[in-house]
Amino acid sequence: MSVHATARITAAPDGRGGTALPVLESDGPLAPRRTRAATGPGARVTVVGAMSAPLGGDRLALEVAVRDGAALTVDAAAAMIALPGRRTGDEPGDHARYDLRLTVGEDAVLHWLPEQLISVTGSDLRAHTRVELAPTARLVLREEQILGRHGEPPGTLTTRLTVHHAGRPLLDQQLAIGPGAPGGWDGGAVIGGHRAVGQLLLVASEFDEKPATARLLGDTAVLTPLAGPGALVTALAPDARALRRVLDDALADLYR
Repeated sequence: MSVHATARITAAPDGRGGTALPVLESDGPLAPRRTRAATGPGARVTVVGAMSAPLGGDRLALEVAVRDGAALTVDAAAAMIALPGRRTGDEPGDHARYDLRLTVGEDAVLHWLPEQLISVTGSDLRAHTRVELAPTARLVLREEQILGRHGEPPGTLTTRLTVHHAGRPLLDQQLAIGPGAPGGWDGGAVIGGHRAVGQLLLVASEFDEKPATARLLGDTAVLTPLAGPGALVTALAPDARALRRVLDDALADLYR
């Protein structure tokens, strides 16, 4: 039996210069937990997996709202593993869905820093992240996909990232990999045999005044300025550790 579940996180100013969490709702396998912020006035939430998910047929969603003037960091306790669907005879199982909706208000800050998404052989996951940003919102968003566990090919994975800033499109891109994806996904024009792919998106008003400069970040990563107050780092790597190192270095460079 498939799981249909939605979890919710809302961050709001607490009236004392910090951030409160008036909504912290768990549902199904997604369990957000309040954790201690490392520094600063912002709140921190860690998403814990309460069960194996997403399995084929599952429909999971996470809604995060950061109200005007609040600051929130969301991370995860472990990687998310996309697992094969349930089969009936020779029929393939249904695909899984994971929908993430992020809303960030005026003068609000969201750092979205989950762990990796691992696409397991035989799985079929369609993930869509939708972001709505107010004109003065700040966003740091990291996404990492690992193509199969050690020694195995990936499942089918389709990810889409759609970002609107001040009501206007800022970024809309999609990546499809695995046996159910269009041909050429593993060729030199897409992942070129690498097993880890990721991106880092930064949106801040500073990029309106001084746009980022397009440049290579090593052999398999690139920084691209967006047509708006943002910059996008896209990277490939042989494994999860190397990918995280590239994205962490890029974040430190852009925040310097």
